[in-house]
Amino acid sequence: MTYIKVIATALLCIYVLIGLIIFLMQESLIFLPETLPENYAYEFEQVFEEHNLAMSDGAMINALHFKQADSKGLIVYFHGNAGNLARWGEIVMPFVDLGYEVLIMDYRGYGKSTGNRTQKKLLSDAEEIYAFAKKLEREERIIIFGRSLGCAFASYLASKNNPEKVILETPFYSLIDVAGKLFPIYPTSLLLQYRFPNHECLEKVNAPVYIFHGTNDEVVPYESGQKLYEEHQDKATFISVEGGHHNDLALFPEYWNAMENVLNNE
Repeated sequence: MTYIKVIATALLCIYVLIGLIIFLMQESLIFLPETLPENYAYEFEQVFEEHNLAMSDGAMINALHFKQADSKGLIVYFHGNAGNLARWGEIVMPFVDLGYEVLIMDYRGYGKSTGNRTQKKLLSDAEEIYAFAKKLEREERIIIFGRSLGCAFASYLASKNNPEKVILETPFYSLIDVAGKLFPIYPTSLLLQYRFPNHECLEKVNAPVYIFHGTNDEVVPYESGQKLYEEHQDKATFISVEGGHHNDLALFPEYWNAMENVLNNE
């Protein structure tokens, strides 16, 4: 009996320790920033302007605006959880080539952006970038685009504004939903400070929503995106990319065929 108690106590200690690690390390698990020196000079083939936007708490958000002489509209793009604008500027280039202006920001701690992260501050930063976007383009010509982590900000903004449409690439139902699948034996709803409930935000969205998800997504389960769609079929369209993973949807011709149809309202 004593032996069983020792084993049970050891297992309980391991369980609690891992739970503590999840709680304390959640920021480094969710956010994978790469910084850039303040004097870093971006280089892209398309015409762009760099902006440094001051936030109310003293943080500075670095953003790029890719311009067009005669644009089809403005895409406000929220990128994934890794890298910085040096990389993501290249990733959004196909949308510029399709005739759209693109406004894209780096989150706090990414690239040249500064400031401490909290869910509240990140959402507030997204509101600031959207307010800036509305100075550049009429809202009825603004498309909100979120990719992976960026879907949290896209969904949130769409719930509070009236863009032309919303595009979500590899979105999660909620961060708690994804964490629950990764750590099924832990009460992730109690451990996570970052919740990002996309499903709740979409309830308040009036614009059409287009969800792109690869069937072989190894980061955000395909089922998480499906679940998000199934609860909002009245406003959402689901585009499945057969064989697509989390970071390679742009390599599939069917992705671009569908994306161009979405952008052109076909």
